[in-house]
Amino acid sequence: MKNSFRGRLSILGSLCLLAYLGISSFQKNEHQRWGQALLDSLTESQKHEASNALAGLQIDPELEITTFATEPMLKNPTNMDIDSKGRVWITEAFNYRPAIAGNPTNPAGDRIIILEDTNGDGKADNQKVFYQSPELNAPLGIAVLDSMVIVAQSPYIWRLYDDNHDDKADRKEIMFQGIGGEQHDHGAHAFTFGPDGKLYFNLGNEGKQLLNAKGKPVLDQDGDIIGPNKYKQGMVFRCNVDGSNVECLGQNFRNNFEVAVDSYGALWQSDNDDDGNKGVRINSVFEHGNYGYTDEMTGEGWSVKRTNMESEIPLQHWHLNDPGVVPNLLQTGSGSPTGILVYEGQLLPTKFQNQIIHADAGPNVVRAYPTKAQGAGYTASIINLVEGVKDQWFRPADVTVAPDGSVFIADWYDPGVGGHQAGDQNKGRIYRIAPKNTPYLIKKLHLGSPMGAITALFNPNLATRYVGYKALQGFGEKASKDIATVYQNENNPRLKARLFWLLAQSPDGLSYIDKALTNPSVEWQMMAIRAMKMRPFDAWKAMAQRAVKDLDFQVKRELAIALHHVKNTEADAIWAALASQHGGADRWYLEALGIGADRLWDTRLAAYLALKPADSPAFRDIIFRARTPLANAYLFQFLKEVKPLNEKLRYFRALDFIPGDEKSALLIQLINTHLKQDAAATLIAIRHLAPEYIQKNALARKTVIGLLPKSDVDEFTKLIEKYNLVELKPELMKIILGNKGGRQAAKSLYALAGGNDFINKTFALGNNTVKRSIIDAIRWHGSKESIALLNQTMLNNKLELIVRKDAAKGIGNSYPGGEDFVLKALKEKQIPANLIPSVVESVSKAWRKGVRVEANTYLSATQSSAKTKHPALNDLINLKGIAQNGIKVFVEQCAMCHQINNEGIDFGPKLSEIGSKLSKEGMYLSILHPNAGIGFGYETFEITTKKGDVYQGIVTSKNETDIILKLPGGSIQNFKTSALKSVKQIDNSMMPDGLADGMSTTELTDLVEYLSTLKKK
Repeated sequence: MKNSFRGRLSILGSLCLLAYLGISSFQKNEHQRWGQALLDSLTESQKHEASNALAGLQIDPELEITTFATEPMLKNPTNMDIDSKGRVWITEAFNYRPAIAGNPTNPAGDRIIILEDTNGDGKADNQKVFYQSPELNAPLGIAVLDSMVIVAQSPYIWRLYDDNHDDKADRKEIMFQGIGGEQHDHGAHAFTFGPDGKLYFNLGNEGKQLLNAKGKPVLDQDGDIIGPNKYKQGMVFRCNVDGSNVECLGQNFRNNFEVAVDSYGALWQSDNDDDGNKGVRINSVFEHGNYGYTDEMTGEGWSVKRTNMESEIPLQHWHLNDPGVVPNLLQTGSGSPTGILVYEGQLLPTKFQNQIIHADAGPNVVRAYPTKAQGAGYTASIINLVEGVKDQWFRPADVTVAPDGSVFIADWYDPGVGGHQAGDQNKGRIYRIAPKNTPYLIKKLHLGSPMGAITALFNPNLATRYVGYKALQGFGEKASKDIATVYQNENNPRLKARLFWLLAQSPDGLSYIDKALTNPSVEWQMMAIRAMKMRPFDAWKAMAQRAVKDLDFQVKRELAIALHHVKNTEADAIWAALASQHGGADRWYLEALGIGADRLWDTRLAAYLALKPADSPAFRDIIFRARTPLANAYLFQFLKEVKPLNEKLRYFRALDFIPGDEKSALLIQLINTHLKQDAAATLIAIRHLAPEYIQKNALARKTVIGLLPKSDVDEFTKLIEKYNLVELKPELMKIILGNKGGRQAAKSLYALAGGNDFINKTFALGNNTVKRSIIDAIRWHGSKESIALLNQTMLNNKLELIVRKDAAKGIGNSYPGGEDFVLKALKEKQIPANLIPSVVESVSKAWRKGVRVEANTYLSATQSSAKTKHPALNDLINLKGIAQNGIKVFVEQCAMCHQINNEGIDFGPKLSEIGSKLSKEGMYLSILHPNAGIGFGYETFEITTKKGDVYQGIVTSKNETDIILKLPGGSIQNFKTSALKSVKQIDNSMMPDGLADGMSTTELTDLVEYLSTLKKK
């Protein structure tokens, strides 16, 4: 009977549970249905009203999102900080990129505003303008440090002071200046306060240098000028609060927008890829590391062909196979990454605690990246905090932790992002994320006592930590007893770590560092090393010698990094001991060793070799990473082995990073002996010869000429040009006349001494077939010489009409040289009447709308093309297109410049995930007004040579000696900087203005409908 009753109870319980789950599911589904119904009932304009700000956002189920402030209280927020009182400080950017976007500006300048909730209802009800000035135009960073506010806006870093605490700036000082990227997203970015009492900040890759308040170059930790002669692309820095003792902690990022520092002193960043390459990344910043945006040795861009190139574009983008590049923690696909923090509060659920939280405006999301140690590096996963699932205008520009532990988000709120776009100038939102029904209450600080200051230091909000840190410093010895007591008794390791940094700088600092180094926590041991390396090597040498034996590779990694530029035989021995423990499978550890050996490879590697290491994957890794001729013997030993070529590629690539002529001499020997029967390996070996060596060594030159790969036309022509093999001009002409690869062959031929005369002579002596082949090859070149030959041919009545028509149809094919010549010639009536239609046809696909329109005026009315007038933007976005039909429009109108899933021409940004980045409004804006939003990395540059030739295109690579320009249609033009008169950026997009004029409204809406389906998978 009991069993039967118990069974009935069990069934009844199950039914109740099912009923509860059903009700819960019903409620959840009803909420989603009603939310969707609300969105569906709204017009496009209503969806973007402030009253519906939350309707399109999806929040983590354990949390609640509320609006703290919306327009008109603020507009276009670019960066945010929250002070110790819980007030939100915002940098606005109404005057954002007016020269590009063409938007109106406020002559009074942009604003820094303070938003405050005075009645505790979680909504800002008070707004103050802290500072506004015509000099303030689209600032990108703010840090509130008590009465000092640091504002980042290229070319300046300013300190604004509120001396009388009335929430108005009383004075402004220059902290740093001379920073590139004025009115640019890739310039100066926000400062953040670190646990060591120092400031951390970064510059995107337009920043390039730092000058002090007096306009003099800032020197780094080695006494070198911070600038492009030493550092590449984006950089991250550390300095004292007063701006002194600047250290460069990492380089070769693209647009590292902010840096976050945890309580142990570890650094974390995000970085943006070139638009459309699915290469956005999150980085653990190893101090002094190279992060691989451009080639470390040549400065060339990621798309330039190189040996051992990565298999996928997102990996190629960061040169991850190259020795000397620190691995990425995580790659997140396409995006526009912005603000970042390490959440060390306790208000949010456990899964978010002590984790990176990051805003990415591209895919409309704020995420957490739970991170785990793996070997000497890390792995990470992704948890969405909030996502604009139904609102692609949600553009989180920053995330900040408030004093109560809640998280605030600044939302740029715009139809587009990136490319200096601003589709809406008047909207902007601030959101607060916290557990449900959590009021926004800020506790009053008590900084008059050491214990009160310690409480402030333990706050999750950085501005509060700063005032606590500053107060404890002010107390001096009076605070030592309280600090020591709390330090002894505190159980939270991160809170205790903040006290450690104070104690590590005290007179007894070394003893605290020594004890921390024996702490069971790996994070504490790494923190101890970060603290000890701030002192002279002799002070921590004994501790380092003990730490070498530590079992954890995270600790060994930090110790290897600590040896950076420490020139000392005992440091060599420590490094060698660390290197001998490399297992051969941990790239993070290998790169840490490389950082520790930088500039000291001769003595570091010698100390390692003295240990007589056995040949192993680990040994080969060390040799691969070395930067000294001492490694040559071993590299060539590996290259001589009978193994598949793909196993040797990394060693060929390693040669590019070793100085001196010895490697080229050894390569010639290798080619003439071990590689004689291996054509593929020979070709790779040839690529790694230094051009200077070929020029001064006749035997090497003869060897190269004899082994050039004639079957690979592209490689053959490029190698002739690279090594300046003038004796092979006839071979290039054979390619031109063979009508396969002639375009590249003509380019290489023009680059050689005497190439122009050779082309003209061959043309003059050739028959019609020869002449037409040469015309077809040179029509794209755009030099004065090529245009002159085409013009002379077109005007020569002695030549047959078919040849003259070919020249006329080709004369405007080059951009901008040919196009400009055509307009000038038409205007001055230098074109024979019967050839005018052919000449106009030559610019019919010109990138500049003005060129096409003006050329068409020289045709009769019946020959001119019509222009489509489309509805207004607000009407267009309400039209529904047919995505399937949009594919055909893309192929006909866009594929000559853009790729989707590797189909099309690789010239402009890739569009494979454009539907996740831009709303329909953003897409229409980009198509109808291309000059209003130019993706960074896709700006138009005009290059003028000393001979007077003019080229326009996209710079894909630039260093001290060479520039590579990608021309419309995807072709590449190489220039020596010594041969150039000027290189300047121009305002117009390479995307042709008036592209939509040639489409019907139906075609335009079909195209946008199709592009909207291209979302991140």
